[in-house]
Amino acid sequence: MAKTSAVEKNKERIRLSTVYADKRSALKNIIMDRELPVEERFEATLRLAQMPRNGAKVRVRLRCELTGRPRGNYRKFKLSRNMLRDLASAGHLPGVVKASW
Repeated sequence: MAKTSAVEKNKERIRLSTVYADKRSALKNIIMDRELPVEERFEATLRLAQMPRNGAKVRVRLRCELTGRPRGNYRKFKLSRNMLRDLASAGHLPGVVKASW
């Protein structure tokens, strides 16, 4: 089981990234638009830098939903490799079978 503080910090990052997603994308569009004057683009860059860092979607870490493990996760199931194996062996994941050839 992962530290509760790490899991909660990641949940806060997820929340902030959804709150600031529209504002960040609007500012990024202004920054990338080469037709706008340099001063306006620079102002957008400064406003983007003033926003909270944890509001960026890139800072969200994929963690296991059951244990909070930060490594060895499968995106499709949102589970770590250990939990995926346990649940699949117990038959709790429909359609998942052990490979055999």
